[in-house]
Amino acid sequence: MPRMLDVSDEVRAEIGDEEAARLLAGESAPGSYDCTSCRTPGDSEQERTSTVLFIGDETAVLAFAHATCLPSQVVQVTEEQLQGAVRSIGAVGAESQQQVPQTHQPQHVQQPSNLVPEQAVLGVTSGLVLIQNELHPALVVEPTAPVARPGTLGSGDDFLPLLIEQGFMPLTELAAVPPVLHGWSVLLAAGQLHAVLQPNPNGGRPVAWWQAHQPLQVTDGWRAAANKHQQVLMFAAPVGSIGRQPREDLMRDALDKAAADGKLVAAALPLAGI
Repeated sequence: MPRMLDVSDEVRAEIGDEEAARLLAGESAPGSYDCTSCRTPGDSEQERTSTVLFIGDETAVLAFAHATCLPSQVVQVTEEQLQGAVRSIGAVGAESQQQVPQTHQPQHVQQPSNLVPEQAVLGVTSGLVLIQNELHPALVVEPTAPVARPGTLGSGDDFLPLLIEQGFMPLTELAAVPPVLHGWSVLLAAGQLHAVLQPNPNGGRPVAWWQAHQPLQVTDGWRAAANKHQQVLMFAAPVGSIGRQPREDLMRDALDKAAADGKLVAAALPLAGI
């Protein structure tokens, strides 16, 4: 039976017209599936379904998602991330039984080579932030040391100026949702946080500005809010501004203080996923 599949031109260019035709005819696409963004069942015979192609260094994986969760797209990831996502997808039934903490401690991640000097890594905390009486999924990013501008030997901290140059907005208070920063996105793979992607300076597919050594698990509430809004709010502050906060209310207090002190930038980043 034909499938209600969305196959974008970008995906079609990667898999070829023949494979795209087989997918649309139902020869190589599943009828029912678990949406790899929201993890709830989907049926490509009954509802619009997106094809999402993740390409690693040596492997490519075609995933399926509700069209209301994700558009059909191609996302470049590392081979390690892709293999981790494949393992996660295979274990989705077991993972759904795990208890997830209400909030998360920062997850240290790989160094973005174009931003953070060798001695600094980024700490990332996921949590829900209340803005205008609505909960939004958020990532709070704070380096472990001052960040110098590439090519300089100074001892200053250019972390916020560098992000402002990329389009992040300075905040003095958390009164409204920051504007969307197009070209950037947050990568969720099998319901876990894998990377923050930025535009490729050489053109082509986005590249990782931040990527996790190990996927960062998020709460069901965080993932549901991300799927609802189709975006994640990213807040960034210099070293020592936020700290490791054990609860979301304390994280919010630290964000409010950093904003009042002129030490906070933010943007809304569209959601990508597998």
